[in-house]
Amino acid sequence: MADPLDMRAAVAEYVTALHRSYLAQADTHLPAVRGRMPLLAGGPLTVAAVGARNLHLIATREGLGPLRGQEVSVPGSLPGLEWSLRFYDPVVVPALGLVDERDGPAYAEVKHALGLTTVVYHVVAQPGSGLTPHHAGHVGSGLAAGHTSADRDFEAIRARVRGREGLVDELVGAASAGLPRAQALLAKAIAPHNAEIDKLVATANPDPDEIRKTLLASVGGRRDWTPKAPA
Repeated sequence: MADPLDMRAAVAEYVTALHRSYLAQADTHLPAVRGRMPLLAGGPLTVAAVGARNLHLIATREGLGPLRGQEVSVPGSLPGLEWSLRFYDPVVVPALGLVDERDGPAYAEVKHALGLTTVVYHVVAQPGSGLTPHHAGHVGSGLAAGHTSADRDFEAIRARVRGREGLVDELVGAASAGLPRAQALLAKAIAPHNAEIDKLVATANPDPDEIRKTLLASVGGRRDWTPKAPA
C-alpha cells in the first residue's frame, strides 16, 4: 500500500503541474480571454482529491467548510493562481464507499458525495504512470484549450441570437459552474425548435461540449453567417 504522505505529495505535484500547464496556455491569449477562463476567474479555489475506485480531482469555488476529523488540506500556488488541495476518501466521507465505479468513473456520484453542485474542472487521474507531471501537463493544456474554445463558441452564439443575449450569458454562467442540465435547458430556450437540442434535453447526463457545439451549429457555426429572412 502506498504511503499516504507520498501519495499526497504526488497528487499535489500533479495538480501543480496541471495548473502550470493551464497558465502557460492561458498566457498565449488576450487579457480579456484569460480573464474569462474559468480557472482564472478569481475567488477562492479548492481542489478536492477524492479517492474512490478512481482518483478524482475536482476544482470548485464552493466552500467546503473547515477541516474536520481526518481531513487534510495542502496549500498550493503559482504566479497568478492560488488553491487549497483537500483530500477525501471513504474514511473521511463515508458516502464515497457507496460509489460504484466498476464500469468506469462515476463523475456525478462522486461530486454528489461531496455535496458539490458546481465545478471548475473534474478530471480523473490513475495512480502510478497516470499520476505524473508529464501527464498532468497534457491534461492542463487540454483543459485550457477547451475553455478558450468554448469562449469563442459562446461569443459566436451571442452575436447571432438577437434579443436572446441574456440567455447566452446565463448559458456561459452555467457552463462555468459545471451545470450540464441547466446548459441543455438554456440551449433549448435559445433555440426552441432544434431537434438535436431537444434530444440533449431528454438525455439524463447531457455532454456540455455537445450542447455548445450543437447550439453553435444551429446558428451557423463560427463562419460568416446571417439569419434567414422571415418567410
